Amino acid sequence: MSRVDAATRAKEVHESGGIMTHRQILFVLYGLMAGMFLSALDQTVVGTSIRTIADDLNGLSQQAWVTTAYLIVSTIATPIYGKLSDIFGRRPLFIFAISIFIIGSVASGFSTSILELAGFRAIQGIGAGGLMALPLAIMGDMLAPRERAKYQGYFLAVFGISSVIGPLIGGLFAGAPYILFINGWRWVFLINIPIGIIALAMVLRFLHLPKRSINRSVRIDWWGATTVIIAVAPLLLVAEQGRDWGWDSAGSVACYIVGVLGIIAFIVSERLMGDDALIPLKLFKSPTFSVATILGVLVGFGMFGAISTVPLYLQLVKGSTPTESGFQLLPMILGLMISSIVSGQLISRTGRYKLFPILGTGFMVVGFLIFTTITADSNYLVLASAMLLVGLGLGQLMQTLTIASQNSVGPRDIGVATSSSTFFRQVGGTLGVAVIFSVVFSVVGGNIKSNFSNRGTLRAALDAALNPAVASAPNNRGIMTKIYNAIVDPIKQNLPAQVDLSNAGARRQVVDSVLARITPGSTGGGGATTSLDGNTSFLNNANHALAAPFLNGFSDAMVRGFWVSLIVVLVAFILSFFLKATPLRQKSAIQEVADQDAAILATQAAEMMGAPLEPDTSERDTDSVRPGDGSADNRVGASPKP
Repeated sequence: MSRVDAATRAKEVHESGGIMTHRQILFVLYGLMAGMFLSALDQTVVGTSIRTIADDLNGLSQQAWVTTAYLIVSTIATPIYGKLSDIFGRRPLFIFAISIFIIGSVASGFSTSILELAGFRAIQGIGAGGLMALPLAIMGDMLAPRERAKYQGYFLAVFGISSVIGPLIGGLFAGAPYILFINGWRWVFLINIPIGIIALAMVLRFLHLPKRSINRSVRIDWWGATTVIIAVAPLLLVAEQGRDWGWDSAGSVACYIVGVLGIIAFIVSERLMGDDALIPLKLFKSPTFSVATILGVLVGFGMFGAISTVPLYLQLVKGSTPTESGFQLLPMILGLMISSIVSGQLISRTGRYKLFPILGTGFMVVGFLIFTTITADSNYLVLASAMLLVGLGLGQLMQTLTIASQNSVGPRDIGVATSSSTFFRQVGGTLGVAVIFSVVFSVVGGNIKSNFSNRGTLRAALDAALNPAVASAPNNRGIMTKIYNAIVDPIKQNLPAQVDLSNAGARRQVVDSVLARITPGSTGGGGATTSLDGNTSFLNNANHALAAPFLNGFSDAMVRGFWVSLIVVLVAFILSFFLKATPLRQKSAIQEVADQDAAILATQAAEMMGAPLEPDTSERDTDSVRPGDGSADNRVGASPKP
């Protein structure tokens, strides 16, 4: 490069970095949101359709692997995408992520066995990791932190909507025998194809981020990628399967050992790789990044704990269908959408975000506190108020923590910081679901047993079971066959023939005599709990008195899970006061990198000419207009008007 060329190049790099029109930015955002929609949708869409899928593919005992494979692979892929995008650019990695997700969706839609489907879902997970991590990193490239906050609210809205309609779409497709001569359940995966193609087309057409002008030697952290897989995969696997395996089983213990060794190896590898590490340890030298990361884990724990436990309560205790329970989550999603958009606007206008993590965790604490008061007879409005508060908290937290993480690192580390934030939140979410479900199902049997030992509850249940009108009702046939016939048949056999059980007074005398022979705690309900066999459909529409021991048992168990979530978010609330809010930068990452490159080129040009050369590398205002373009919508870093 000649002296003149070096000087000219320095000025060009400085003046042209990262200019996108309003129209280009909007279309890029649409494409990014479509990608995030796909990855979030596939986290929930399979839940309501998996039984139909497993029946058709003769793989009921292996159905858990369909969701486990997707979750593990997508979580592991997230930090890898972040680092590779910092090296090779966001655009090619995002295109790859969408493409591999579409390929995985096509293959999943035509699977011929449950294990084959699990393998293709893993391929989907490879793409999903990029679809979750890269959109927010690309926004970090295009928009300054203050401007970015406004648009992340829309991304969270997309995330929330897809989470809600996932069960609905899954249920609708699974319930259809054929659609266009293809089994209905296969459209759970095939529906991704047109959406993915549209997102891919928009990204190919409009996403053109400037290439970095300064070539720097980098090392790909192969050891980091390998060790993160060794560390995370077994821990996620045991988190998903430990409840079935047994937490102290040989398989679980092996996962613990391999995971711990993997974590140690990963830390050593990252220290040796320095700035080229998959997750550079220097990031954690920033108190802001460290606290935001820990908060992300805790918030992910509470968020996914709520998203998974509340529908379980609605379905098991309130008798809602999976689709109905999805719609009943709307207050949480509404709260998330409102608070994310409002907080984004306020951050954009004021440049301050310190208050939102405190308010967000505070809202979640109050919401989970209400959750701990619910019973089997609680009104839906109580649940709705708790869900609304949790949603209002999440909306203030998710985008704020991402912005804090991005703002705490240099412009060249935006990708790895964003993916790390997403990665740790997903890990926290997985742990939340595993821990809370383990707590719930470990105590539910004892709770049911305790409810059967409660004389008031037992009296009402026996009275209903002995009533011929109740016992013969079609809605009660399942619970009578499954549970109560084994209890009341011996009682009936020992009764005099003249006893009329249809008479309330006679039935009361029989129940009193039975209860008089029962010592406290002797009824147990062990037979009842062991008869569940993982199937609670007999509770649907059953007589309330008959179902009460089970409904109360399930409700009390879920309250125990909500207490765990409450403790976690309370810790997050306390920790949020220690989040140091650094001032938000006024430029996008593209601008900052362009300015840095221009300064380096200017220095090189000056050295070549043997005299100081100072091109115009002064701090540009984010509202400056591109030379030769009079449009205010073509400003460097200008925010698009929605």
